[in-house]
Amino acid sequence: MDFNFFINDVVQQARKDMDNAGYEQLTTPEDVDRALKADGTTLVMINSVCGCAGGIARPAAAYMANYDKKPDRFVTVFAGQDKEATARAREYFTGYAPSSPSFALLKDGEIKMMVERYEIEGHEPIQVVQKLEKAFEEYC
Repeated sequence: MDFNFFINDVVQQARKDMDNAGYEQLTTPEDVDRALKADGTTLVMINSVCGCAGGIARPAAAYMANYDKKPDRFVTVFAGQDKEATARAREYFTGYAPSSPSFALLKDGEIKMMVERYEIEGHEPIQVVQKLEKAFEEYC
């Protein structure tokens, strides 16, 4: 089995999951600046190929796109794939260590909250959804 083919397939499926959920893929630092400096609220999903991303974070991300009260924008960067875009996004997450998968909610370019990997890995998708719902209610 060609390992690179397997990884590319996993990456493409992970990207497709986020596209299908209505998230904009940010693949360059310029994309990140445009989206995260914008007025209003933005949910950033830091995607990855790990099991907790596929089994917990991406399902939670898809659910949140349909929540009644929601941010103005849903965007995603892909850790380990779009490295420069991910590094730029993390510059906005002041006070938080790099974490993937994770979620960041920004308002007018300022970080308001994060759901970090330790709050995703080993948890159920509904637990992540509840954290995001609380943040949406407060900031959106």
